[in-house]
Amino acid sequence: MPQHPDIGSLVGQWSYRSLLNDPDLSTAFNNLEFGRGTITIDDAPMGVFCGRIFGPGWSLTLNGAIGYGTPWSVRFQGRGVVSGEEWIYDYSAYVIPPWPNGVEQRPAIVGSIIRTIPHSAGSPGTVSPAGVVCSFYAVRQD
Repeated sequence: MPQHPDIGSLVGQWSYRSLLNDPDLSTAFNNLEFGRGTITIDDAPMGVFCGRIFGPGWSLTLNGAIGYGTPWSVRFQGRGVVSGEEWIYDYSAYVIPPWPNGVEQRPAIVGSIIRTIPHSAGSPGTVSPAGVVCSFYAVRQD
């Protein structure tokens, strides 16, 4: 696994996972999953965040901004049409700085996601409501 002495750039592919914010420690970890996929962050002008998040049967275009403070911050929106209906999610996160003595630390982005508009759920007649907030993290693949 390559060493990443500094974040340098967000461009590349990231493994994405989101989790329900359930405070009950007895909830099985597998029952906390909200979503998973791949984020591809594209090369863009300074301060611009753009790319795509996707998984089997779905894809959202990502657009937003990067703040180069300490730590870096990212805020972006994912939009797309999935199974004939619009999906919109908003994301706010921080890029985790490298630890001085970190061993094989991979670049990571951690934050919060909100479902901005409702959309159909997996079962017929059910709706995934707007306003659901979850935590997420993404880890650089390359």
